Amino acid sequence: MPPLSILELARVTEDTDPKGALDNARDLARHAESLGYRRIWVAEHHNMRGIASAATSVVIAHIAGGTSTIRVGAGGIMLPNHAPYIIAEQFGTLARLYGDRIDLGLGRAPGTDQLTLRAIRRPPEAADNFPEDVLELQAYFEPAAEGQRLEAVPAAGTRVPLWILGSSHFGALLAAELGLPYAFASHFAPDLLLPALDIYRSRFKPSATLERPYAMVGANIIAADTDEEARRLFTTQQMSFAGIRRGARGLSKPPIDDIDSFWTPQEKADVGRMMSRSIIGSPETVRRGLDDLVGETGADEIMLVSDVYDHKRRLKSIALIAEAAGMTTDAPLAVL
Repeated sequence: MPPLSILELARVTEDTDPKGALDNARDLARHAESLGYRRIWVAEHHNMRGIASAATSVVIAHIAGGTSTIRVGAGGIMLPNHAPYIIAEQFGTLARLYGDRIDLGLGRAPGTDQLTLRAIRRPPEAADNFPEDVLELQAYFEPAAEGQRLEAVPAAGTRVPLWILGSSHFGALLAAELGLPYAFASHFAPDLLLPALDIYRSRFKPSATLERPYAMVGANIIAADTDEEARRLFTTQQMSFAGIRRGARGLSKPPIDDIDSFWTPQEKADVGRMMSRSIIGSPETVRRGLDDLVGETGADEIMLVSDVYDHKRRLKSIALIAEAAGMTTDAPLAVL
């Protein structure tokens, strides 16, 4: 079984507020650290009341400050929203504060709607410069040369590890060309997973960063004592996806008994396709699902989204997933 990691969305629920969501994220990171998870990443989203991680580098500092060994990073920074120089300053500062525990995953999508994109004051065509921006950002993390006039302080020399994130062939091609690790967002866009992995591996060029391809695969994974309980917990995430489809990006909702009473047949089909790479069930079911996913994709690492409404039940889900994956730990399951 490859290493497991977590994608954190800092969900704001109907029973919490943004501070509660951020504190829960740090608590989850501590729990994941004790269980042996490799890394926890934070996603950049804007203008979404149910997600508190818009100021991604600040949230990373909050989580890293409450942990000691787990890697913490961005999954990702949507680089077209930012000047590479500013991101270098931010993540260089994080690296100076927390050492070699900081990752920087980079995405090309805006992570928001067009209205918010205008408020960010980055032109939509900025995405066309993504490859060049990645190279510029990478250069800022290298040691400064003597006489260099432009230096990203304190980033120079930190060599923060860069990842390319994607859900299409574009990211796979770029990661392969630059010799960088690649993370595919199959937790919400699974259609091109296998072709993208094939492109990445077949066209990979070794670099000073990476000698061989390294592919991370995203998946929605929820574990509970029984399959039935896990499927009920999963309805929270299903409702969130349906809400995005409706243009209603509200707070995270508690699970319900009958998801078919919530959505239309078309929404069910659309959300089902988007979430087809989901593994939901008891530890035994999760183990089989993980084995199948790794066998099909050859993933070097799995990054899971375990979007459970109740914090204690989410901690338990994370622990049961670790158990299913054979991760040895003495950490107790969350007490309900």
